[in-house]
Amino acid sequence: MSPDVMPEAQAALNKTKPTDKPSRAQTRAQAARRRRALVTAARVLLLVAVLGLWEGLSRAKIIDPFNFSMPSKIWDQIWTWVTHGTALGSLGEQIWYTLYEALLGWVIGVVAGVLLGIALGRIRLLAEVLGPYIKVLNSIPRIVLAPIFLIWFGLGPSSKVASAVVLVFFPVFFNAFQGAREVDRNLVANARILGAGDRRVTLQVVIPSATSWIFTSLHVSFGFALIGAIVGEYIGATKGIGLLVAQSQNTFNSAGVYAAMVILAVVALAAEGLLTFAERRIFRWRPAGSDS
Repeated sequence: MSPDVMPEAQAALNKTKPTDKPSRAQTRAQAARRRRALVTAARVLLLVAVLGLWEGLSRAKIIDPFNFSMPSKIWDQIWTWVTHGTALGSLGEQIWYTLYEALLGWVIGVVAGVLLGIALGRIRLLAEVLGPYIKVLNSIPRIVLAPIFLIWFGLGPSSKVASAVVLVFFPVFFNAFQGAREVDRNLVANARILGAGDRRVTLQVVIPSATSWIFTSLHVSFGFALIGAIVGEYIGATKGIGLLVAQSQNTFNSAGVYAAMVILAVVALAAEGLLTFAERRIFRWRPAGSDS
């Protein structure tokens, strides 16, 4: 066989060889997909088992169906609210009213917490002056402020927004404060050497470094915002999911109470999903294992 034919024969032989084994990265990806599928299946089975057990115990009168209701009645209540509305209006209107209060309170609380946390983290004198007062305010059970806000701001959304703000502010503030304090001093020193002033150091070094701390608090704080809105509505309101809970309780409609809780859980999970999506988009530079 001539030398010119050898490369062609070798190429043909290579094509007939079986494909190489999957790479290590592909193997890890397949294992991760199998694990996610397993976890999802286990979650679904657990939920089905709990709901089935609850339904069975209620129908068998082992637990009191009047007090504990049952999943089928809860679903019927939700379906009735969806198709025929509530005594306060459409279900969508009640959800939006509560979500509006929670979102507005969450935004105000997050902005205030971040600004004050970064400021106190950067300015030691300010932290020493305001620190004791913030600790005192943080020690107050903030839920008990809801009746005070109701007196101050009335039955409208303002009192619920105020309740949401005070619940959101402190976790965001402490995370932002700690994030500002944990900034690598070498980064700050290098920025100083390059001629950056306090403003540029804060904007270009401190805030980006504290972003992961702040995002950690956002996941928890939106749930707190919902709690603030619901508690405020429960105490006194004209609309909202919290008022639905209060009315269901007053009429001894346990299915209505649980139905409102399910709706709130769905809203909270949707918000958590959006925050997680936003965090992954912002922190795409981080390795995949850093989220765990």
